[in-house]
Amino acid sequence: MENVKKSEVVVFGAGCFWCAEAIFSRLKGVIAAIPGYAGGKAEYPTYEKVCGGNTGHAEVVRVEYDPEIINFDGLLTVFFAIHDPAAVDRQGNDIGPQYRSAIFYTTGAQKTAADNFIKEWSESGRFRAVTEIKPLEKFYPAEDCHRDYYAKNKNAPYCQVIINPKLDKFKKRFTSLLKP
Repeated sequence: MENVKKSEVVVFGAGCFWCAEAIFSRLKGVIAAIPGYAGGKAEYPTYEKVCGGNTGHAEVVRVEYDPEIINFDGLLTVFFAIHDPAAVDRQGNDIGPQYRSAIFYTTGAQKTAADNFIKEWSESGRFRAVTEIKPLEKFYPAEDCHRDYYAKNKNAPYCQVIINPKLDKFKKRFTSLLKP
């Protein structure tokens, strides 16, 4: 019988999904990082509708990972390092409920770990998170033009001004977690 590795999935809302995808896709153990939408009630949301702020959806990244290579606490550490979990409905200049901090879990263990992580960090005085923690009901992949956005548009102004500095900071802090 073939040895099949079990992967797990979690969906993170950390502001702009272009930034989050660029970061999570570089982690050892991450099989796929797919930008999309979650957390709202509107069916088949589009980028334009989500940016309007009325769908209830957040820009998110669906992270499929191998827990034998990177555990959920490792993903949480990166998630909380790459955005401001204390900001209500915004990340930097991106403003609106679609940019909220959110964790959409797929297992009870992920929920417990996320709750404990936030409690520990809040009690330590590091931050007071407003991160939404909810079960994943539905994930809608973003349109093709938003997938691998950074890889395809490294010279675009947004990538140069916003994503590059975040990536540089991330690479320095999490060198041991990066794919070769």
